[in-house]
Amino acid sequence: MSLSRPPLTPIGPELMRNSMWKKSIKNAGLITLLALSPALGFVACTDLTESPTSAIAPENFYRTEAEVIGGLASVYAQLRQVTEAYYNVTEVSSDEYIVPTRGTDWYDGGKWLELDRQTWGPDSQSSGELNGAWSALFGGVARANGALEAVEKVNFPSKPAVQAELRTLRAFYYFLLQDLFGGVPIVEKTILVAPDGNTRAQVFSFIESELNAARPALPEKWSADMHGRMTKGAADAILASLYLNARVFSGTVTATGLTPGAAKWQEAVDASDRIISSGTYSLASNWQSNFTASNHQSPEIILPVKFLNATDLGLNFLMRALHYNQYSPTPWNGFATIAETYLAFDPQDQRRQIFLEGQQVNLVTGAPINDNQGNPLVYTTDFPSRTGTAPGPDNTFDYAGVRIVKWPVDAARVQQNAGNDFAYFRLAEIYLIKAEALNELGRTAEALLLVNQIRARVFATPEPVPPTTQAGFRDVILRERLFELTAEGKRRQDLIRHGKFLLPWYNKLQREPYRILMPIPQSQVEANPKLAQNPGY
Repeated sequence: MSLSRPPLTPIGPELMRNSMWKKSIKNAGLITLLALSPALGFVACTDLTESPTSAIAPENFYRTEAEVIGGLASVYAQLRQVTEAYYNVTEVSSDEYIVPTRGTDWYDGGKWLELDRQTWGPDSQSSGELNGAWSALFGGVARANGALEAVEKVNFPSKPAVQAELRTLRAFYYFLLQDLFGGVPIVEKTILVAPDGNTRAQVFSFIESELNAARPALPEKWSADMHGRMTKGAADAILASLYLNARVFSGTVTATGLTPGAAKWQEAVDASDRIISSGTYSLASNWQSNFTASNHQSPEIILPVKFLNATDLGLNFLMRALHYNQYSPTPWNGFATIAETYLAFDPQDQRRQIFLEGQQVNLVTGAPINDNQGNPLVYTTDFPSRTGTAPGPDNTFDYAGVRIVKWPVDAARVQQNAGNDFAYFRLAEIYLIKAEALNELGRTAEALLLVNQIRARVFATPEPVPPTTQAGFRDVILRERLFELTAEGKRRQDLIRHGKFLLPWYNKLQREPYRILMPIPQSQVEANPKLAQNPGY
């Protein structure tokens, strides 16, 4: 059972509610991306010597502000792909998710087992997911480049802010690209030539300079009908995470491992402080409100990926996790977590409520349900045996594994399309970023105060972390990030930063040091001879 992806659409869902965005849909759909960027062309293995027959050149496209807004919306729409292949790769390769072979379902040539066991290669079964991530993220770069060039040809009052939004969006796509693949081509123009490769340190510097240049023109916040557009806080959140991971993201990976780049702990603190002191965001009093179908109202979310309960525009996380009989429409009974991850949570911690374990009910009706053999459906904390290596008639994995339901049911969903937004950055994470950076600067006592502030809202009786050493706090912060950010696409980064990504867990062996970077998909290397494969692959 392969994971179903919604097709790309030309406009962001929440933004469709605004009249200007609605008027833009037709014009936004006219952009032919293959004409706009070499990056997307090579991603799709397209012959770039062909003349597109339906392309509208950027210099002829935008004539009014409404048309500009339509093009901008198409760049935001690509953000939804962050929750697809990129999310699958980063989560299933960590200890948060596992996708077992369930009878004849979810084998998919062994790609999920490969991601779990960290045995991927440039042309192995999981390369389809890697290529999907590469294609989707460079697709975002392509859309941003095309829109930026077109915006240059028209004048309108909000032009500086729109240009800043596009540069911030492009920097975010590059942030995710270098996270997975390291040194990728930096493409800023819509030229039809094969792009040269860049080092990871060069990509790091590009992201940093783009965000710092764009930030002053971004607003502190938008009106409610423009919720989800880039702000100063969003730019600072990307910067804070970039600086937190600076030793990895600006370092050099060889076949023998990582040579770290320069640390930027104070810069991480400074970027975090700009968000915290802005007064724009506050911790939601109800932690779960950050994930419900009305989470666009949360005061905590800084950078949301917008979804809508409409065909092909909705979030489908529940579909990936739940048993076939537990929801409507029929879920896919795939993603689960391992016992060690689930059991790491304190039973008194409200954040443990994201897991489903034991006897199950239909999440819509509340009625008890059975598995496909007619027995009560009971999610087990552990798997009966190691995940299989080939599909077969065995149904023992039908019920295996605790399920993650961090984004609860949207009562107004349309089929599999839920309206819950995906929050890529929240204020709670900014507190945790600042705490980790403060500890590395020798300010452990201050760091503990921030962590305990996060914990205070999720325990009925306060459960503060006791004083500890700088070294001890590193374990504290890694655990606390697990508790706060499970399934939010951060665990792979965290484990790599703390030197624990390649250690054995559950059913995998300790892996080779170069695997902190994913291989560039072989199809991309063949399409662009200027790309150099990552070391070790």
